[in-house]
Amino acid sequence: MTIAVRTRPSLRFRGKSFLALVLAPTVPLRDWLEDVDAVSKSSPGFFDGRAIIVDVSALKPSKSELKFLLAALKMREIRIIGLEGAAAAVVDADMPAPVNGGRPAGDIEMPDFDAVPIPAAPQSQPAPVTALMIEGSVRSGQSVIHTEGDVTILGSVASGAEVVAGGSIHIYGALRGRAIAGCTGNGKARIFCSKFEAELIAIDGLYKTADDLGSKFRGQPIQVNLDGESMILKSMD
Repeated sequence: MTIAVRTRPSLRFRGKSFLALVLAPTVPLRDWLEDVDAVSKSSPGFFDGRAIIVDVSALKPSKSELKFLLAALKMREIRIIGLEGAAAAVVDADMPAPVNGGRPAGDIEMPDFDAVPIPAAPQSQPAPVTALMIEGSVRSGQSVIHTEGDVTILGSVASGAEVVAGGSIHIYGALRGRAIAGCTGNGKARIFCSKFEAELIAIDGLYKTADDLGSKFRGQPIQVNLDGESMILKSMD
């Protein structure tokens, strides 16, 4: 009898976060487009290379109005990757795909059209922040996403909560939700927690659910790391 042996590596899923710029047109639309032109004139290349989503929730356009808006942005070489807030009836197949569920981020600072730029005095640049510390617990339904480095939680991670890090994850309390480390391809990332009751753990795309994990390490302080294609759990006692 011949036994087939799988030689391909296991399928991996890897998360990656990108910052999208959201444009929210207002009426009168032609005045809003004039403001867009002012930004482009004052700061050439401001829209170049950006992932841009158009939120038309406040505009509530008809199909013809939406076509006019998208054509006007295309004429200005502003590339749209998604539409938010558009009624399904006004979205044609050749329009950008509908998107939803985005989480608000900080505002993008716009150029001051009336100001004359004054060269700033040379300053030393602060070192980039590569670690995030949460001084408390992550409640059910909350997500902490930090793709630039390690995440430290001084409290616990509740069931239904999620922590995602580009580096390692350190949890001083109980891990009852999901911990996803090394999300940008860091196979050396680790997960540490003081009380292990996780719903899911993952490193560099390899994951295990609560059903896979069994009860051997439940309630214990543990660390998790990868050894090739295997996920290794060790008690820290």
